[in-house]
Amino acid sequence: MSDIELADYPLIAAGKVRELYSVDDDHLLLVASDRISAYDFVLETPVPDKGRVLTAMSVFWFELLAQRVPHLANHLVAWDDPRIPSEVRGRALLVRRLEMLPVECVARGYLAGSGTADYRRTGAVCGIELPAGLVEASRLPEPIFTPATKAEIGEHDENVSFDAVVGTVGRERAEELRATTLAVYSAAAEHAESRGLVLADTKFEFGTDAGGRLVLGDEVLTPDSSRYWPADEYEPGRVQHAFDKQFVREWLTSPESGWDRASEVPPPALPAEVVATTRQRYVTAYERITGRSLTDWPTAG
Repeated sequence: MSDIELADYPLIAAGKVRELYSVDDDHLLLVASDRISAYDFVLETPVPDKGRVLTAMSVFWFELLAQRVPHLANHLVAWDDPRIPSEVRGRALLVRRLEMLPVECVARGYLAGSGTADYRRTGAVCGIELPAGLVEASRLPEPIFTPATKAEIGEHDENVSFDAVVGTVGRERAEELRATTLAVYSAAAEHAESRGLVLADTKFEFGTDAGGRLVLGDEVLTPDSSRYWPADEYEPGRVQHAFDKQFVREWLTSPESGWDRASEVPPPALPAEVVATTRQRYVTAYERITGRSLTDWPTAG
């Protein structure tokens, strides 16, 4: 067990779901909470074990991708280490410090979410023209790179064109981000398919190390950053059953919640049954993707 306490580390950043602490000049502690966000609000009701799922699933994918995409480095140093305080064991990763790039790198193999809205409005997603006649959940002719801006808490990520990424990070780095994003998505989608799941889309964050090398950071391929659909239920033309927080979004926008999304009022607390169902979907995503049981993953204390 670690004798280090979380309070021993300076907090340097806090997001919707995670906190980032300084360990030393070369390392950070990335701690996942049980908080859940929807429609740019952090909800007041946590989802038990969500932080463990995000951490365990990221570890699985970092390790698998190191084999499937061997040229790509990632920031993971350890998930079980004396420098990780016991109070956050199972929810924290020791990672390398990076200079993070200001781009959300999104890969889409299917039409869903904001991609569907863009397509219905313009016939394109992030400036990429798509065939006519596509419907909700249509499989795309080939995966596409649809970057977005990184938004502050309470603000919306906004889809941007590839040219906008070029203007932000330069053409060579932008092309590297696009190629790497699509390569990682393809490798992950192939594994998900072998586990009976469709990886509809996902979001990555990259940084650079001291030598300027591109490195995969943050979380990776979790239910918070990806849409997973059961392959045996997949049916274009409708919103799919998903192993993510779609269930929470649907409840929040239902008459039962009484919440007006267009208002500035924060969403209400989640009922116990919504919390339980959401937890089960996250756990199921982890166990189906990894073939492991969450009960075997470390817990705090």
